[in-house]
Amino acid sequence: MGHYNARGEFSLFDAQGQRKYLAASEANRFLAAALRADRLSRLFAQLLYHSGCRISEGLAVPPRLLDDEDQRVVFRTLKRRKRVYRAVPIPPRLMRDLTALARDLAPDDRLFPWSRATGWRRIHAIMEAAHISGPQATPRGLRHSFGVHALGSKVPEGSLQRWFGHADQRNTHIYTAAVDDEELALARRMWRPNA
Repeated sequence: MGHYNARGEFSLFDAQGQRKYLAASEANRFLAAALRADRLSRLFAQLLYHSGCRISEGLAVPPRLLDDEDQRVVFRTLKRRKRVYRAVPIPPRLMRDLTALARDLAPDDRLFPWSRATGWRRIHAIMEAAHISGPQATPRGLRHSFGVHALGSKVPEGSLQRWFGHADQRNTHIYTAAVDDEELALARRMWRPNA
């Protein structure tokens, strides 16, 4: 669940001030641990990390929504009452692996035939293997990490809003609150050498 600040705005920090997204070193450990997991868990973890989808959206993806030509996964946005789809680009290697997984499935079968609880447990197991704990060690933490990383990589907010499936731009704007590598580099310039 999200945490809202005193003004009722969503925050990337929980009530105790802990961040709810993975730091770069945690992301690297998570992806390395995912490589050691079984095939389905690895692909599910990579899909959540590289697309920013919600856990239920990732679990609902059928083979027919893998757009191999444009290197995108099409997700049904589950937070809206109407049927709304959005396309999110993913790395070519992940698309090849998902397409290979889909070869033995019918077009409307789910790539990951698990319940939400099972999907959550599989992500949690990878987080534990990567020695990551705290509010960021969840599927939602991967979604938040995607947003922080995207904006830190200069992805325009409008594109991120579409990829997230946010109806309101304010929901996307919160990701600008995270200190990215560029801000950290700027801050380092003002620190004294022995600080």
